Amino acid sequence: MLLPDQFYSGRKLESLVENQTSYAVSNAELHIFETHQLAEKVVLQFDQPVLASMIQGKKIMHLQDHQAFDFLPGESLILPSDEIMCIDFPEATMNNPTRCSAMSISEDMIQEVINVLNETVPRADGADWKLMDYNFRFTNDVGIYQIIQRLFFLFTENHPNKDMFVDFMLKELIIRVLRANYHEIYTKDTLSLEKDNRITGVINYIRENLSKSLTIADLSKRAFMSESNFHRVFKNETGMSPIDFINNERIKLATSLLQNPDIKIKEVFALCGFDNRSYFNRLFKKKKNISPGQYQMKVNRESLRQAI
Repeated sequence: MLLPDQFYSGRKLESLVENQTSYAVSNAELHIFETHQLAEKVVLQFDQPVLASMIQGKKIMHLQDHQAFDFLPGESLILPSDEIMCIDFPEATMNNPTRCSAMSISEDMIQEVINVLNETVPRADGADWKLMDYNFRFTNDVGIYQIIQRLFFLFTENHPNKDMFVDFMLKELIIRVLRANYHEIYTKDTLSLEKDNRITGVINYIRENLSKSLTIADLSKRAFMSESNFHRVFKNETGMSPIDFINNERIKLATSLLQNPDIKIKEVFALCGFDNRSYFNRLFKKKKNISPGQYQMKVNRESLRQAI
């Protein structure tokens, strides 16, 4: 995820830890936080629901009733209003700052969208759509990624119709996030039906072996299923095909690796389990709307700009 040039030309760097640049419209606020040195136990809290999205670097998040977890580029986190975040910055430096966005959205707008969904597109399980009252972390899909990227531009743009433009994009974002959350709940409920669910075991194996060759034949054997049955069950339980799931996990890993300006593209696609650089490039661009090389150069350029 990349910040527009107008952000850098307009912001002031006044603090090395969670330097905040904010933009406001009628129904939302966008805050960009930058940290340029190692720090621990930095506390943040918002009085509105917040969508936090990692842009660059790494945070370790400590949330109430949750184990600490790494928060990485390509991931977003929905936080309910008044949630207290305690954050560590284990890798932040002047040349490689940690950057994250926090978008607070009016609860009235969220409820308006929810009411429309309940009236026009009810949930398949018969329950009502509702505002999340818990933390929901997810990997951005292509649609959510592009909306957040567009919102970065709109918030920082000086346009007389900015409020209207942002409102349109926020409504789509709310719908996509609610649907992603619904799918996540369904997946977790399904995977928890059996303590030793075979698909759960395969998912863990995939995540631990992304650099290796992962074939449907091998994965179906690990699940003790035929290939056709494995494909059907995997898609029913996760919402995507095994190949799409593997590729999503590999691109997520690649996005994190490309934060390092010294790593070579050929090293990245090999570490992520891709045999073909051309295929890796096409898939990365399809999912992130930018090539791996362009993404790494832009991240590196932003870091150099900060060092000057």
